Amino acid sequence: MSRTINTCPSCDGELIIRELYCPACDIQIRGSFSAPEVAPSLRLNSEQQAFLRLFVMSRGNLSDVERALGVSYPTVRAKLDDLIAAFAAESGSTPAESKQLDRDEILTRVADGRLSPDDGMALLRRLAGEA
Repeated sequence: MSRTINTCPSCDGELIIRELYCPACDIQIRGSFSAPEVAPSLRLNSEQQAFLRLFVMSRGNLSDVERALGVSYPTVRAKLDDLIAAFAAESGSTPAESKQLDRDEILTRVADGRLSPDDGMALLRRLAGEA
């Protein structure tokens, strides 16, 4: 997979897309387009892009992502939260009711044995702002 250039290699400034092209009908659209207008994922850093790809290929199954990365559930959840925050910041919104939903999900996973009690406590502390 080719690396996407997100910032200017010379000054680290924002890159603006100036032209879009359709090879099927040979149409060119010229103007100034910021990356989020064309593809919001272009604003993500390379680690976030790799995680997004793995998350989608795993059909959103965090256990599969956990196994593929060889990390704990809290680490996977933190990466997902980072990704959500990146998209929310871009759109100027915040995910609604995320704390309560996350808390319920954590408790369910601990009860089902999919998450260890220690990992569950670490996540709950993080949600409460203690960690």
